[in-house]
Amino acid sequence: MAFVYFLIGVWAIFDPLIGALELGYPSFLNAVGLSVTSPLGYSEIAGIYGGLNLCIGLMCLVGIFKKNIGIFSIKFITFLVGSIAFGRVIFSLLPTTPGFYNSYFIFEISAFIIGIILLYLPKKLGQPT
Repeated sequence: MAFVYFLIGVWAIFDPLIGALELGYPSFLNAVGLSVTSPLGYSEIAGIYGGLNLCIGLMCLVGIFKKNIGIFSIKFITFLVGSIAFGRVIFSLLPTTPGFYNSYFIFEISAFIIGIILLYLPKKLGQPT
């Protein structure tokens, strides 16, 4: 998770700058289906998608070396991806909205299930988390 979230954060922050160079790599905005119509929009992409994901990645990296931060990171990411997946499902229940099933949803559900297993398997085995 440290690697995935860190790279997403870097990609989102630097995409507009690097994208202007036309290097032929996939655009972050195209990958997530967004378009920006003002300079504030680029700032929002950098802040929400970039800064948040970058710091989540760093938190997970620190969590590898500090158990209490690692446990918190697992709880946080499990809650985060579960909430995002839940939002997709709820939105899909509204009339005339698209379905929730896509590659991001698969990632979110997979990360949610792995998080639940990591949080509750040690308790089931009688080990402290």
